[in-house]
Amino acid sequence: MLFDYEQETLPREELEALQLRRLQTQCERVYANVPFYRKKFDEAGLKPSEIRSLSDLTNLPFTEKQDLRNHYPFGMFAVPRDQVVRVHASSGTTGRATVVGYTRRDIRNWSELMARSFMLAGANSNDVIHNAYGYGLFTGGLGAHYGAERLGATVIPISGGSTKRQAVLLKDFAPDVICCTPSYALHLHEAAMEAGIDIAKLPLRIGIFGAEPWTDEMRRDVERKMGLKAMDIYGLSEVMGPGVAMECIEAQNGLHIQEDHFLVEIINPETGEILPPGSTGELVITTLTKEAIPLIRYRTKDLTSLDYTPCKCGRTFARMHRLMGRSDDMLIIRGVNVFPSQIESILLETEGLTPHYQLIIKREGTLDTLEVQVEVDEKLFSDAIKNLQRLEGGIQKNIKDFLGVTAKVKLVEPRTIERSAGKAKRIIDQRG
Repeated sequence: MLFDYEQETLPREELEALQLRRLQTQCERVYANVPFYRKKFDEAGLKPSEIRSLSDLTNLPFTEKQDLRNHYPFGMFAVPRDQVVRVHASSGTTGRATVVGYTRRDIRNWSELMARSFMLAGANSNDVIHNAYGYGLFTGGLGAHYGAERLGATVIPISGGSTKRQAVLLKDFAPDVICCTPSYALHLHEAAMEAGIDIAKLPLRIGIFGAEPWTDEMRRDVERKMGLKAMDIYGLSEVMGPGVAMECIEAQNGLHIQEDHFLVEIINPETGEILPPGSTGELVITTLTKEAIPLIRYRTKDLTSLDYTPCKCGRTFARMHRLMGRSDDMLIIRGVNVFPSQIESILLETEGLTPHYQLIIKREGTLDTLEVQVEVDEKLFSDAIKNLQRLEGGIQKNIKDFLGVTAKVKLVEPRTIERSAGKAKRIIDQRG
């Protein structure tokens, strides 16, 4: 399987004509088969036949995660159950799980898009791919697995957990590519070092990391420690899973969105107004080919911006910039808006700190407080207490100077912050 040149280099005019045809078909499908959308269209006084241009997208209703929860488990499906060949679901840790389904064609499309993503990252059919994304109801593991097989690569379906064993298998099986969250990659590096294995000396050349926001500082840290090229992938289970967008190895300047399958917008997260190209706001996605659970104008809560200028790799699909965070992850501390990624950047630019940190939010009286707990490396931990106190004060000053918020900084011992085989838990909210 080779670079899908004809599809991925479509001129913008042809791409938008394809998107419009698929949008019209999708609107007809959801109006006919999903009562939720029929009601939304009727309330707006809109018929699918009235969608005549992409600019008519503004007339369509938004869909939110709560809508999927309200219709749990299968109320948003657009096909009969006997056409659904697989079901995935979110963990439901913050509410009811969101359930998504796939037809055979959905699975085929997903596999194709994940294979495209691997190729964008520089992988090929001769590679061995160590897949440490979680299998099961989480979309990451099976999404990457089917895409790697479609690529023609050899897959090691290790899933998450058993970290020390994974380190040994990286040495024994000598894979070329690893797939996991960026925080788990760093955890895996720690486990390997404890076992006397230097991952940087293994054949690994590409890491495909996603499922959580991460900064360029963390990218550089991962690349230095593991001796590979760290590539960013984006997806979300409600829309498909991993493979919605992927960086290209040639430019590594934004993630190419698979625009022949997804129609994207950037909106003001407070007003819902569409923002002009280049603006930072909330990413909204309309699925153009999904059959089992099509979504119209799905609000992802992810904050980014879009770049429509041509990429040097030759692909014409729009690129989304690295996520700055989620609108629902934004912390408001005494009137100041703060994203975890902003604090991460400051921490990782400070010598002697590890990428393992947590933000503890508390309430004292009527005011919210922020405590930043971050691990120091082994060498620094042995320093005199006054040196550690001086470092804490310096970090606190940088956070105040750059972000305008006062935070207590607490340096903690190495390996005291809990590790995760999946998404790292950065925020601990103790406000009740």
